Amino acid sequence: MYIPKHFDEPRIEVMHDLIRARPLATLVTLSASGLNANHIPLLLSAEPAPFGVLRGHVARSNPMWSDLAKDVEVLAIFHGPDAYITPSWYASKQETGKVVPTWNYAVVHAYGRLRVIDDASWLRSQLEALTTHNEAVFSKQWAVSDAPYEYTEKLIEAIVGIEITVTKLSGKWKVSQNQPERNQASVISGLKACGTSDAASMATLIETFAKNAS
Repeated sequence: MYIPKHFDEPRIEVMHDLIRARPLATLVTLSASGLNANHIPLLLSAEPAPFGVLRGHVARSNPMWSDLAKDVEVLAIFHGPDAYITPSWYASKQETGKVVPTWNYAVVHAYGRLRVIDDASWLRSQLEALTTHNEAVFSKQWAVSDAPYEYTEKLIEAIVGIEITVTKLSGKWKVSQNQPERNQASVISGLKACGTSDAASMATLIETFAKNAS
């Protein structure tokens, strides 16, 4: 991933926060026929340090786990908030007109070796942990144990576990750091006026990074 210095986010804790907040990964693997991309929620464990482990599962019928190139890294891509930035928001547009559109985003690339785990007990524990993580935002939380045991056991037979020990993390936060303060302020106002959750999240990111830079 191309990362200009001013967009680089090297802090592991910041990248981990994005992974936990946006656990649906684009998992890129290499098979005998070429590259595959699957969209899989992966749960992060911070241990072992420094980068942690990602755990998830795929359908047994998905060839990704069985047609996997040995000794080749996989790549899990986690997407944070993103937003189109119109030149009309820039305060400097009225001064020079020398502005163009861009797209702001935050993203984490996690690299590592994938291990396949075909074990019912491991899978049940993984499902319970993943469910607990994603249900935490609800006032009435569902648990795996709410469903009949025989029913979930049958479903577990149809999946296979995957575990990625992360060997490298790359973070890119493209959040208007290359713009002067007056443009950052006007972009924040424009994003907040959009009324969408991603636009609001991007406005918060710009505010946070602008504050840290000052």
